[in-house]
Amino acid sequence: MIVRLIRITFLLSLVVVLLGGWTRINYAGLGCPDWPGCYGELVVPYSAQAISAAQASYPGQPIDAYKAWLEMLHRYVAGLLGVLVLAIAVLYHRTRPENNTAVATLGPLPYLLLGVVIVQALFGMWTVTLQLTPAIVTAHLLGGLTTVTLLFLMQRRVSHGKPQSTHTKPRVLHLAALLLITQLLLGGWTSANYAGWACDKLVQCNNLNHSLDFSTGFTISYDSNTNYEGGTLPLEARAAIQMTHRAVGLVLIITLLAAALQLRHSPSQATRAWCCASIAALQAIIGFSASLLAVPLPLAMAHHIGAVAVLLSFLWLYFAPSTLSVREVRYAAA
Repeated sequence: MIVRLIRITFLLSLVVVLLGGWTRINYAGLGCPDWPGCYGELVVPYSAQAISAAQASYPGQPIDAYKAWLEMLHRYVAGLLGVLVLAIAVLYHRTRPENNTAVATLGPLPYLLLGVVIVQALFGMWTVTLQLTPAIVTAHLLGGLTTVTLLFLMQRRVSHGKPQSTHTKPRVLHLAALLLITQLLLGGWTSANYAGWACDKLVQCNNLNHSLDFSTGFTISYDSNTNYEGGTLPLEARAAIQMTHRAVGLVLIITLLAAALQLRHSPSQATRAWCCASIAALQAIIGFSASLLAVPLPLAMAHHIGAVAVLLSFLWLYFAPSTLSVREVRYAAA
């Protein structure tokens, strides 16, 4: 049961991450100005009386039923995910690992996952109560991807056992992992600051009056009186964020291509590396197209899906069982 539950929860975590992206790109993060309910209710107000009462309680917040339902749907599914994660931790605690080989491979991962989901729920609350503060929104996005990563690793362990030691992996894969984490962080920061439209050319940005402002773009700040929906940074700062995101993405693609070449002695691993590099390249094309066209909704969502696809393809590569000989591993790691 715990094995099946892990697989179901992994799939549900993907749904939650995609729903979160759809909510964000529809500007529905504040569709409900309170948490965990919506205008003080467990469902979006729909009757005339309920709408009147909600408007009286939140006079400065116009009610948009579509955005409110997007936000609440995301919360409902995320709540279900939290319940399943708790069930996994409870079942794991009650199961004797020595009597179940699959469960024994999990180690402390179920408890770590539960802790991440609890923290993720807090970030979800702060996303609303702190009015989409970029640092909180970015942390919330990374928390979702961390949840997906832990569940991926858990379902892989119960299916194939513990992964090989990372000491036998080529160093270029470790570099790619660091670059991927950095790129996901930058992607979240770009989205949280609404900087996706800041540059409409490959190496240039919109008619900037000044140079790129990296200092302002990467300064973490918070003002309790500010609503950050739509972004508050000047164009120069948003452009700096966007160009940094592009630069790291290019380096990541080159690193993945280098990994594919370095793993050529293992056809299965090389295939995984080529696949990951190809998905990353496609993701870059989608991102550039979105910037060129002022981030239309379909391309924005495609770029969000692409980020998840790059993460999953890299996890598929990074935790693949090695088929290299000892000599080949030493050569690749050199």
